[in-house]
Amino acid sequence: MEFAKIREYARALYDAHGDKAEAEAAQKMRECEEAGHTDQAEDWKAIRESIRSIRGPNQG
Repeated sequence: MEFAKIREYARALYDAHGDKAEAEAAQKMRECEEAGHTDQAEDWKAIRESIRSIRGPNQG
C-alpha cells in the first residue's frame, strides 16, 4: 500500500476511534497474520505505526 493511502487510512481510523484506533489496527493486523495474509498484515502494521505518529509521543 502506498504511503499516502496508509496515512489516509490511519487518519480515518483515528478520527473514528480516537485513542482506540491503534488497538483496532493491531487487531486487524493479527487477524490477517492468522489468516495467512502477510501483505495485508504488513499494511495494517504500517497503519498502526502511522496512528502512533498521529497520536504523538507519550500518548500510550
